Amino acid sequence: MERAVKYYYWQIALASAISTLPVSSIQARENNQPMGESRVATQQAAQQLAQAGIFDSDNWSIKLSDNNYKWAIPPSANPAALDNPATPLAVKPEASKKSTSYFQPSSSYSTQPESDPPRYVKTLSKTGIEAFKDITWLDVGLDHRTRYEFRSNDIRRTDLTLDQPFLLRSRAYVGIRELLDPFRGAIEFQDSRRYNGKFPHDDRDFNEHELIQGYGELYFKQALGQDDRNQDRPIRFRIGRMAYEALDRRLIGRNEWRNTTNTFEGFRINLGREVNDWEVDLWAYQPVKRFLTTFDQRIENQWFYGAIGHWRKWSDIITLQPYYMGLIQDGSKMPGQVDREIYAPALRGYGKIGNTNLDYDFNLIYQFGRNGAERHEAHGYTLEAGYTFKHDWKPRISVFYGYASGDRHPNDNVNNRFERFFGFARPWSADDYIVFENIKAPKIKLEFQPAKDLRIDGGYNWFWLASSTDRFNNLLDGNNSAIRNPGFNRDPTGRSGDFIGHAFDIRARYKLTANIDTTVGYSHFVSGNFTRNRQIAALGRSPGSSNFLYVEVVVSAF
Repeated sequence: MERAVKYYYWQIALASAISTLPVSSIQARENNQPMGESRVATQQAAQQLAQAGIFDSDNWSIKLSDNNYKWAIPPSANPAALDNPATPLAVKPEASKKSTSYFQPSSSYSTQPESDPPRYVKTLSKTGIEAFKDITWLDVGLDHRTRYEFRSNDIRRTDLTLDQPFLLRSRAYVGIRELLDPFRGAIEFQDSRRYNGKFPHDDRDFNEHELIQGYGELYFKQALGQDDRNQDRPIRFRIGRMAYEALDRRLIGRNEWRNTTNTFEGFRINLGREVNDWEVDLWAYQPVKRFLTTFDQRIENQWFYGAIGHWRKWSDIITLQPYYMGLIQDGSKMPGQVDREIYAPALRGYGKIGNTNLDYDFNLIYQFGRNGAERHEAHGYTLEAGYTFKHDWKPRISVFYGYASGDRHPNDNVNNRFERFFGFARPWSADDYIVFENIKAPKIKLEFQPAKDLRIDGGYNWFWLASSTDRFNNLLDGNNSAIRNPGFNRDPTGRSGDFIGHAFDIRARYKLTANIDTTVGYSHFVSGNFTRNRQIAALGRSPGSSNFLYVEVVVSAF
């Protein structure tokens, strides 16, 4: 079976590399135009971002070039929208023509999706290698990340000790676009490893020599005509293995912070593109199961599908993203699993309030369906408001509140635990303790940029269980348990309390050179009564707090 799967995917990879699809198709705003028009479009995009108050992005690799403004524009209106640093967007003097794009990025903290292709990727003609200056149809990328972590009394573990692992992640990307239109394609490889750790390898940190993307694509540039600003509205159909992020990354994410990547197999259809006044993203996937040393395989008894709408007609005030997601699991195909049908209609909106320097972001999600013999009924939401001061350092202060329901009673035949699908946990807490389920999380954040290549952000967080009778997912290795109630990370009686704890975090990111990014971060977590009581019940003791320090270096080839 494994040999058959490998053969199948090498066919996809070979077909992608030889015959098809430019990866940057997904982000091709100016790549769908002649070179002269493309350069003007890029300058217009930079002008638009500057006018919107976006002095830079968490994507350090975004520069004023034709390569970087593609299907999904990665810039953000704040210093920490992604988990990697970014250089300022300098607007060229001649870029005075107003952008025609409807796209406006959200200013909320750490919510801007990774670009597609990823930000370490460049068009070969833009790599600075003279011999490749005319090759505009090939996208390439190569990067390596090393992160040292110092974790003392990590509450996710069942052994309260000092752990100092080194996490290594290497990625390579090749994509073809425009040369064989409408056929395009891409492949992306990743190797993830952990050394010097005290605990057994798991799929959060370890995934050897894996294909995380390998897809083919049909891209029809003007299939849906043009919008009111004469921008092409294309149709794109993609099939194969894919890894990408959408919305605010809390339900669909590559997990750029984590050492391994979420991957799916199936198809995706886009009607329109990011610069248009409207766009629709449709997909149906099977999630991919990560194996430590063998080839990853799709989870054959699960399907994840949905649709995301983007309405940008009023993006100067608000961008609306109505969406619907569904997760289907056939329990009969996998021992120990149950049938699941989870459906989630939702609405996200974000924007700015006139010229007040105030911004906002909200996401409202309702869930219903079946979870085995139980009825599923849950909900979650996030609310954020921020203010950017008129100062050279561009300081932004924000307040955030996130909520996800928890199961009220283990035996009432109703499951109220919010399903987080395949989201990114990092925005919830800097130490990776919190995920989007059974949580109440108020937060305050401060972000600023004291120098061109230096960015700093920090904040204070409080965490409560939404239901004191449901679990705290990550406590005591609970999320790796194969049983529904893993034990000590849940107190069905509710007598352990509901306060998880509070935490302070700070992070500094410095761009050492054009191709080297560095990050230093620290978080101090103080345990609440629930965490202390469950640790004492499981281990006989609780240290009362934990510390997390990390140093990260990312080196990109181009």
